[in-house]
Amino acid sequence: VQLQASGGGLVQAGESLRLSCTFAGGSFSRYGMGWLRQAPGKEREFVAGISGSGGGTDYANSVKGRFSISRDNGKKTVYLQMNSLKPEDTANYYCTAKYYILTDRNTIPHEDYNYRGQGTQVTVSS
Repeated sequence: VQLQASGGGLVQAGESLRLSCTFAGGSFSRYGMGWLRQAPGKEREFVAGISGSGGGTDYANSVKGRFSISRDNGKKTVYLQMNSLKPEDTANYYCTAKYYILTDRNTIPHEDYNYRGQGTQVTVSS
């Protein structure tokens, strides 16, 4: 499985960005997908997760109401829409994939994953 994230950049506080992550090499719908982030000098943290079916999502408290995760199983892509960005959102954002057996397809991954893509940098200026 290969994950390719894109969409990061430099924005001002209050603006929006949409990150994308394309998936290759496996059955996309069998993977819960997630986004983690890591800022310099800080530990990596969970941002958002979505089940393989797309029916379940979860968010870190720090981004609830501002970020939205979604997936397009036909395009094998997961998205992270980030609105009302704050300087504290500045970090390297990583896309992750967690395999689940069929009976667990509604499970939402958090910090656990089988695969992780390269990061895409998000910088929010004040």
